[in-house]
Amino acid sequence: MPTEIRVAVIGAGLAGKAHAAAYRTAPTLYDSVLPPVRLVSIADVHGPTAAEAAARFGYARHDTSWEAIVAADDIDLVSIVVANRLHRQIATELMTAGKHVLCEKPLADDIDDAQGMADAARTAAEKGVHARIGLTYLRSPGLAYINQLVRSGELGRAFHVRGSYLCDYGLNPRMPISWRDKGAPGSGALADIGSHLSYLAEFVAGSPMVAVRGGTFNTVISQRPKALGAVVGRGEVQLSDEMDTVENDDIATFAADFAGGATAQLEVSRVAAGHPNSLVVEVNCERGSAAFDFRRPGEVHLFRPDSDTAGNGWRTVQLGPGHPYWLGGLPMDVQGVGIGQNEGFAFQARAMLEEVAGLPEGESLPRNANFDEGLRLMKLLDAVAESARQGGRTVNL
Repeated sequence: MPTEIRVAVIGAGLAGKAHAAAYRTAPTLYDSVLPPVRLVSIADVHGPTAAEAAARFGYARHDTSWEAIVAADDIDLVSIVVANRLHRQIATELMTAGKHVLCEKPLADDIDDAQGMADAARTAAEKGVHARIGLTYLRSPGLAYINQLVRSGELGRAFHVRGSYLCDYGLNPRMPISWRDKGAPGSGALADIGSHLSYLAEFVAGSPMVAVRGGTFNTVISQRPKALGAVVGRGEVQLSDEMDTVENDDIATFAADFAGGATAQLEVSRVAAGHPNSLVVEVNCERGSAAFDFRRPGEVHLFRPDSDTAGNGWRTVQLGPGHPYWLGGLPMDVQGVGIGQNEGFAFQARAMLEEVAGLPEGESLPRNANFDEGLRLMKLLDAVAESARQGGRTVNL
C-alpha cells in the first residue's frame, strides 16, 4: 500500500467540482483503511476558476494547463473532467507518465479515440496503472438495489425497460454556444445524458443490449450566440451579436433489444422545460416491476402481484442500511436520511482510491468501469446514431 495518494482534477466546471469534493469526502466513508489522501491541484484553462475551486475544496494549488498535471512529480491519481475531444490525449499522456486516471463519460468523442484509449489503458495496466471511467449513476443505492432484484431472479425475467432523462440546461436560446453543441449527430444530448441512460437501462435489465433501432435526433435550437468571455458551467456571461451553429442533437430517442430477451424504449432531452435533472427508469419483469426516479433518490417503487387482486398496488421502499452503498457510506447511515448525486461521486472516488491503494475489492463497493466498458458504451451510442442515419433501421451490436 502506498504511504499516501496524491490527487488532482483537470477541469473546474460543475462535474469537476463534484470530483474535487468527492476526493475530500471519500476518505471519511466506510472503514478508514486508506492511506492519507493529499489534495494537490485543480487545473483549468481559466485561471480564476481553477484558483477558486482549489481554495474552495482545499487543494494545495491550482494549475492552468493539463500538461502541468502530467509533468508534476507529486501527483498519483487524476480525474479528467473536460471536453470529450480532449480525453484521449490527456488520458494517454497521464498513463504514460504513470498516473492513475478516472475519466468522465463518455470515454471520447468518437470510436477511434475511444479504441485508442482502451488500448492504452490495457498497456498501462501491465505496469500497474489503473484507468477507469466514471459511470456515476451506477453508484445510486436505488438503482443498484433494482439491479440486485433482477439479477437475483427475485423479480423474474426482465421483459421491458422504460427510461427517460430529461434536462433543461439547453432550453434558453441565449445560452452561449459551447463544446457540447459541436460534433456529429449523436454527440449532443445522446452522448451527454443518453450515455447515462443507456448503461442504466442495461443495469436494471441485468443484461447487455444486442441491437438498437428507431434512432431519432432533433435539434430545436439551431443557432446560439458566441460568448465574449470564458464560459464556466452554466453561469451567465456577456454575449456577442455573432451567432454560431448547433451541430448536434437536443433530443434523442431509440429502442433496444437485450441479450436476455427484454426490450427498451429510451428518450433524452436537454431542452425539456420544467426538468432540471429528471432521470426515470422502470423495469417490468415476469414477477413484478421496479421503478426509480432520481428526483426522489431515497426511494424505490416496487410492484409484486398478490393473490388478493383487490389489494394489489405499488409500494414505496425507503432506502436504508440494507441497500447498496448505504451502510458506512454516509455520515448518518440510517433509513430516511437523504442521498443524491453528490454521494455517487464520493462512492466512485472511494472505489478509485481503494484500487490505487491496492485494497481488495469489496462486494459492497465494486470497482469503477474500465476503459473497455467505456468503449463498448461508445459503440452502443454510435449504433444509435447509425440507426438514425438509416431512418431508424435496426443496428446490431
